[in-house]
Amino acid sequence: MQGTHDSAKRRLLSCLSHGAIFFSTTILSVGVPIAITFISDDPVVQANAKESINFHFNVWFWGILILIPSLLTFGLLGWILFPLGYAIHWGLTIWALAHCFTKPDEPFRYPFIFRLL
Repeated sequence: MQGTHDSAKRRLLSCLSHGAIFFSTTILSVGVPIAITFISDDPVVQANAKESINFHFNVWFWGILILIPSLLTFGLLGWILFPLGYAIHWGLTIWALAHCFTKPDEPFRYPFIFRLL
């Protein structure tokens, strides 16, 4: 997927797409990759932005699924599931950022997520 696109710009926009979850886990985390999808014509950046959007939707989905049993057990199960969820979430995001820094010409694919886009 190499082309005539600027490698530094590709790296920056790809990392910004994946790292948007560190700004906020709300609408902003999906809004940044959506905006990048529209402003960039680079296919690698667009692939990274779409993958980031899918990952953010998965984080929300699994967060809701963790919240339900936590509420049913009056928070006891949440003491185990929420830290585990955050560790996986942050670990995968850091992995994506490291991949974008080291291999900017390859789009990153998160393992084990549902892809809507």
